[in-house]
Amino acid sequence: MIGIIGKKLGMTQIFNEQGQQIPCTVVEAPPNPVVKVLKKDKAGFDSVELGYGEQKNARESKKNEKTPRGRRAHKAVVGHAAKAGLTVAPRVLRSFRLDDAQLKENRKEIPTYNLGDKITVEIFAPGEQVKVTGTSKGRGFQGVVKRYGFAGGPNTHGNTKHRRPGSIGPGTDPSRVIKGKKMPGQYGNERHTQTHLRIERIDAERNLIYIRGSVAGPTNGIVLVKKQG
Repeated sequence: MIGIIGKKLGMTQIFNEQGQQIPCTVVEAPPNPVVKVLKKDKAGFDSVELGYGEQKNARESKKNEKTPRGRRAHKAVVGHAAKAGLTVAPRVLRSFRLDDAQLKENRKEIPTYNLGDKITVEIFAPGEQVKVTGTSKGRGFQGVVKRYGFAGGPNTHGNTKHRRPGSIGPGTDPSRVIKGKKMPGQYGNERHTQTHLRIERIDAERNLIYIRGSVAGPTNGIVLVKKQG
């Protein structure tokens, strides 16, 4: 199931031939180079590793200038990219499995790629269904009202526990808090995949994909757009 790495630019609206207004998420996906190819005999399945963006390389001369820590690509990453013929290490690396189960059911041939090949938005077509994976917005430590939509307690009649979860379990039996109990904690910043999203438009000149509806993640967040199969 081949796909592409892109950046979520935001949402807009387009109008189809019937004049209907369609909300779309715009994803910018410049050509992704194939950095690594894995075969079934070694990894157990066929897959490719794609790259997105660029990292800064370390300065050749460090006598008079200091290299900020954590902001430069180290030698292992640079050497890994050099095997694919890249002079600059990608900022993001993601693996895409090729021999998906849906492809086998539909009896489609598994595509083959070589190091240095470019994956562009032209692998998609308007009307196709895709699944998009992104990281939801992180909202920090939140209570049960915001995290799970609890109704909370009443606002009158002397109540002082308006947004508290209430009882979390009886004391006699089972005398413990059951695993998975909905309680306050970290909310957001999780990997989220939406399936069966429709591609409305492809702009090959500007490397843009218009996907119907919304996808997880903030503006400028990294998303993976994969074929549904």
